[in-house]
Amino acid sequence: MPQTLPYGSWPSPLTPELVAQSSPRLDGARFVGDEVWWGESVPSEGGRVTVRRRRSDGSVETVLPAPGNARSSVHEYGGGAWTASDDGELFYVEKTDQRIYALTPGGTPRALTPAAGDVRHGGLSWQHGNLLAIREAHGTERVPARAIVRVPVDGSDTEVLAEGSVFLAHPALSPDGRHLAWIAWNHPDMPWDATVLRVADLATGDVHELAGGDRRAPLQPVWIGDHELLYADDPSGRWNLFRRRLDGDPQPVAPADADTGGPVWVLGTRWFAATADGRIIAVRTDGDDEVVEIAPSGIRPLGVPVVAGASVEDVRGSHALISGAEASGLSGLWEIDLDTGDASLVTSGDHPGPGWMPTARALTSEGPHGPVHAFAYPPTNPDVVAPDGERPPYVVLVHGGPTSHVGPAPSAKTAFFTSRGIGVLDVNYGGSTGYGRAYRERLLGQWGVVDVDDVAAAASALASAGLADPDRLAIAGGSAGGWTVLAAVTRTNVFSAGISRYGVGDARALAEDTHDFEARYLDGLIGPLPEAEAVYVERSPLSRPERFRVPLLILQGAEDRVVPPSQAEAIRDALAAHGVAHSYVLYEGEGHGFRRAETVVDSLRRELGFLGAVFGFAAPGIPPIELG
Repeated sequence: MPQTLPYGSWPSPLTPELVAQSSPRLDGARFVGDEVWWGESVPSEGGRVTVRRRRSDGSVETVLPAPGNARSSVHEYGGGAWTASDDGELFYVEKTDQRIYALTPGGTPRALTPAAGDVRHGGLSWQHGNLLAIREAHGTERVPARAIVRVPVDGSDTEVLAEGSVFLAHPALSPDGRHLAWIAWNHPDMPWDATVLRVADLATGDVHELAGGDRRAPLQPVWIGDHELLYADDPSGRWNLFRRRLDGDPQPVAPADADTGGPVWVLGTRWFAATADGRIIAVRTDGDDEVVEIAPSGIRPLGVPVVAGASVEDVRGSHALISGAEASGLSGLWEIDLDTGDASLVTSGDHPGPGWMPTARALTSEGPHGPVHAFAYPPTNPDVVAPDGERPPYVVLVHGGPTSHVGPAPSAKTAFFTSRGIGVLDVNYGGSTGYGRAYRERLLGQWGVVDVDDVAAAASALASAGLADPDRLAIAGGSAGGWTVLAAVTRTNVFSAGISRYGVGDARALAEDTHDFEARYLDGLIGPLPEAEAVYVERSPLSRPERFRVPLLILQGAEDRVVPPSQAEAIRDALAAHGVAHSYVLYEGEGHGFRRAETVVDSLRRELGFLGAVFGFAAPGIPPIELG
């Protein structure tokens, strides 16, 4: 019989150590001969990204041994840090020097690109016997020079295939090698605002624009013949698929009120793929993800259980590789037999079992700017119930980006809290993807207003429905989510505590300090400088330090180049100057996002101990922390 204990004090087997090891990040996957290869982070090795393979006999081997680390820093966020040839040679970007290396399993890495200043590579892909990459060369100018390059595997000089814009992504070489397609955009646009789809004739050098323009953001060109492309575009306000011959007009492919596409935060993300026999495997997102097959015979959902973070990694014959997370929270990589519909799990993180994982409840509440979408995860523990009449504390999670999305799949961290009697509310505030362009553009010019109003509205609706204790609502987020945390605790009375991980406190400082990829992001979110400087000042939480009133936990990486430690330290100093209870932790060796197992463990202990100190409970084994 379950025991009765107050919320927050429930015993749980989900230790911080288990959470740190449970969900390694997958970084791409592909078929290599009769094997499946994938990239995977190793938290116990400082977040190093290795490459593993499943052999034809089912055994799993490491292809990239330590100290090799497949991490790109193109656009700072990287992506596409490895690929492989069809005969099993690995090509990867080494984190320490950003050069491309080749490695035959069991052999010694050999450099394919020279050591030449601050030159970075990412977005690697092996196409028709060619190794393609995005090259980013940093010099004296703030804007690096970027190009799509072909990298000879014999170590000779790279060949520039395309340049002429500030940013490039998704290079695609036609099967006959004659044409190159790619996505391009320039400041001040972000890749979800406005991009163009370009095609170059590599024999003549002629370049044509096939799609894009103002308030259009085509994505991910894929060749389905020597002269025909499949790509995503959003003229209707939702990313849908189109096909177009080079000498023809675009033709819609199975339009839907859902998105096949998303924000290009990292290189190499894929939302669809085409098979040799004319079928298309695509992700459709409208709140949650669905993976479908689009064929001449019709559209059918595939049997893969992924509902969040879905990516179509590769197709080969009648088989596809899909990564993502299922509704139970299990995150992994699945192989699908498209003919039979069978899906088999290739690799996944650890899973504590269904009894310990909460089930998402989709909630839509009305806010001052329109509907607000969120997923609620109630306290879930098979061995404990709460006293009658007690309402649970909740942590309201604010995702980063802010142009990003969360789906209905609990993470191990979510279960870490819910198994202890602390609910979690994950909010897709206005500005989030997954609900169309209009919902995403709700944040234009309104960052620090719409996001704050939306998370406050979602949290208040949860409390008004009797599902949460209105006096024990905390808000937590990282990066842009940290900005919303800081703005929400200074501009509303909804939250009693805040947790900011590498959060933005001063928008002007962010505009001055941040890297090139986001250098003009704030033009759209707040306004261009210097014209909108007064708005930057008014919106920034640090401009009104007297408004800080509730306890705050500030967590920061010492090597963060996106939001440097100076911002977190200014927040710490403001809290101390105004006598607000707080705790500040600086993690050496961490950047923008925590990857080391020891950091994840320590930050989880501190977050739970912080909530215990503020809300008045003691979690078994993790006492409340002391606040300054």
